[in-house]
Amino acid sequence: SIQGCSLRLAPMFSCRPSATMLLFSAIPLVFQAASVQAAGKTAFASPLLSLGSRRVGGFAPTSRAWRTPLSRAGNVRMVATDADAGKKEKKEEGVQLNPDFTFNMEDIVSVCKRRGFVFQSSEIYNGFNGFYDYGPLGVELKNNIKKIWWRDMVHRREDMIGLDSSIIAAPAIWKASGHVDGFSDPMVDCKVSKLRYRADQLFYGKVELEDGEEIGYVSVLESGTMQEEAEKMADKMKRKAKKQGTLKPLQLFEVAEAPEDVLPKIPSPATGEPGSLTPPRAFNLMFQTQVGAMSDASSSAYLRPETAQGIFVNFKNVQQTARAKVPFGIAQIGKAFRNEITPRNFIFRSREFEQMEIEYFIPPGDDEWPEFHKTWIDTCYNWLLSIGVKEDLIDFDVHEKDKLAHYARACTDVAFKFPFGRSELLGVAARGNFDLSAHAEASGKKMEYNCEDTKTKYVPHVIEPSIGVDRLFLALVCSAYDEDIVSGEKRSVLRFHPSIAPIKVAVLPLMKNKEPLVDKARDIFHKLQNRYNVAWDAGGAIGRRYRRMDEAGTPFCVTVDFDTLDDDTVTVRERDSTEQKRMKIDDLYAYLGKEIDGF
Repeated sequence: SIQGCSLRLAPMFSCRPSATMLLFSAIPLVFQAASVQAAGKTAFASPLLSLGSRRVGGFAPTSRAWRTPLSRAGNVRMVATDADAGKKEKKEEGVQLNPDFTFNMEDIVSVCKRRGFVFQSSEIYNGFNGFYDYGPLGVELKNNIKKIWWRDMVHRREDMIGLDSSIIAAPAIWKASGHVDGFSDPMVDCKVSKLRYRADQLFYGKVELEDGEEIGYVSVLESGTMQEEAEKMADKMKRKAKKQGTLKPLQLFEVAEAPEDVLPKIPSPATGEPGSLTPPRAFNLMFQTQVGAMSDASSSAYLRPETAQGIFVNFKNVQQTARAKVPFGIAQIGKAFRNEITPRNFIFRSREFEQMEIEYFIPPGDDEWPEFHKTWIDTCYNWLLSIGVKEDLIDFDVHEKDKLAHYARACTDVAFKFPFGRSELLGVAARGNFDLSAHAEASGKKMEYNCEDTKTKYVPHVIEPSIGVDRLFLALVCSAYDEDIVSGEKRSVLRFHPSIAPIKVAVLPLMKNKEPLVDKARDIFHKLQNRYNVAWDAGGAIGRRYRRMDEAGTPFCVTVDFDTLDDDTVTVRERDSTEQKRMKIDDLYAYLGKEIDGF
């Protein structure tokens, strides 16, 4: 965020001069999310939306592998006390798989709005495309992601140092890094509808019969179902043209790579008619702004499109002040901005986002980087599993050599199967020494490392693990979102790993009008607040309160009842299995610490 200034973002809007007005505009959404019952469902309708762990690299597994979602593990019986219903909460009678449960992107968007995770930015003004606000639960989840990443990647490693560089920096940095001249996406315009498309995300296919007769072309936007959509279009085109015979298998290609003689035949997705798409051209993704009182070329600057360059230009400062020895890494979490042509898929591709990046500096040489690269791939993969990303939803993409940047030695992505299709979640690139060398040449300042062991000087090479906080947020929600059957009724639940759950514990007095119960529960609540984000819920039936916490992803509920006053015991209810345990209050804090923090 940029506060206390009013920097114009050419051509249409300005950096926020104050966070106060944004807070006021979000008040109706926050109150609505905080008061909605779990049973109610509110659509997130907006015209702007298109819809067994081992220790690796310094992070520690929890005390046990967190439970596999029980809705995927068959029928699990619950343990409950047998006291009468007047003193105890109603028993839940087991968790069963809901075999019919599936969800799509609209469901994810809806639960994020309904439970206060994510709101469309500027919603009371009909929204602002490509920008999102994080609500009460969303900001907690997001902060937990960053906190756990920093803990595991920086605090628990001896070879890592932190940095927080500025969002706006000298324009010469982006010239030297190649962003001014080359940080662009291919764009095409529809001359009829005036809509714009990324040419590398718009696909076309030639519709022809087996005998070679051409019928026409179809076009589709990139998605997980684009092949099926294109084939339906081809069948419809064949019927409309009243052609007989079998169609050749339809192959799809990027419009960005379409030959000049083919482009006029490709229909616009907006009109369905050929001839209206312009030739692809480069569109620079950086947001330009003005710094200072003047508004001319000399005052032009950019909002950073990535956090990495701030690390590279501070390499010497950090290395010398921290007395770091290669190999070592510099980590950074921060906002970045890209003027995406077509932001889509909710928070997956937006114009303002947050990155968690590491530049890990290693000795030069072709025999050095492969092992470091592999180690970081393993470290990042295992870290994703440790915080609750589902293993069956992720796999690897190894970039082919002809798809690599000119300076890169290798790049491997961890891809996630989102509801809209499979796409990149995390990347680990071997960048060589391109960035440090480019800044040394442009600035005239040396970026060499003086190795005391070998008595040599060299420009280090770099391994770059990088992940978007917002994309990881979405992957965690998709991994956690589930529906099962408890006591014969459907239950909506978010099965977050306890370490990243927005609310760690809910404290529930059985009755809100019994002062001794409330006082005892309040005492437990305040003690837990010293360590966790804790919810207080005293309204409604205990079962309904459980359901509210289930859909918020709260892993534990602590219920204070009349027996608590007699024997200082409470009921701890675990979210996934609905299992209930009776324990002493003195044992409660150690139990939750082990379950949530792993120790």
